[in-house]
Amino acid sequence: MTVTLKVLFIGDIVGKTGRRALKEGLPGLISKLKADFVIANGENAAGGFGITRTIAEELFSYGIDVLTSGNHIWDKKEALTYIDMESRLLRPANYPVGVPGSGSVVVNHSSGEKIGVLNLSGRVFMSPLDCPFNVAEKELEVLRKKTKNIIVDFHAEATSEKAAIGWYLDGKVSAVLGTHTHVQTADEKILPQGTAFISDVGMTGPVNSIIGVTKEIIINKFLTQIPIRFETASGEAIFSCVLLEIDTRTGKSKKIQRLQFSF
Repeated sequence: MTVTLKVLFIGDIVGKTGRRALKEGLPGLISKLKADFVIANGENAAGGFGITRTIAEELFSYGIDVLTSGNHIWDKKEALTYIDMESRLLRPANYPVGVPGSGSVVVNHSSGEKIGVLNLSGRVFMSPLDCPFNVAEKELEVLRKKTKNIIVDFHAEATSEKAAIGWYLDGKVSAVLGTHTHVQTADEKILPQGTAFISDVGMTGPVNSIIGVTKEIIINKFLTQIPIRFETASGEAIFSCVLLEIDTRTGKSKKIQRLQFSF
């Protein structure tokens, strides 16, 4: 079995521009980095809001093994049925009982290793879902019976909440990786008990934008305070990700590398 597992985690994919960057860059990046497993947050992949079956399957075809999400997972209504059919598409585990889909999955890798992925949502400046700390504990009871290699996508707004759950889960998971704010942070680290952490992986989408949206629309909203329909920007793309190296004997991370590319 593989002793070191390389996991590539891609930040929030935004619209057609983000998907283009993946199509052009991901296959070569997997080869260059020798990544064994790829996870990406896809909740903004369909026009900047939500995801569809067609787009999810497109993303899987580029080499992504698991898609995580967040508060925009339901923006395209077909996700309500598709998410029950596709175990590799996750929604935050702390949605109420009875909501379609699953918040975690364990995938068998060709190397013989099992990789667990857990998706959680924060509550500060977000929808008041169930407590992510308590839900994480319940989910991990199940996941740890199957694998030590567990990656957590914590989709949250507040840096303090992200840091808190990172420290709370230190030593219990391989990595806690923040998504949602679309701005890559420079605080990647390995916590004392072996959990890799970063507040936000960043965005894979249009670089000349305001977190993926056309600049003029956002500026106008700030100037006028009038509600306006957001439109995803186009043009040059930024590809934001982190590469993890996990010791599969312990499930602890040995390295986290923050990466950004232009396409």
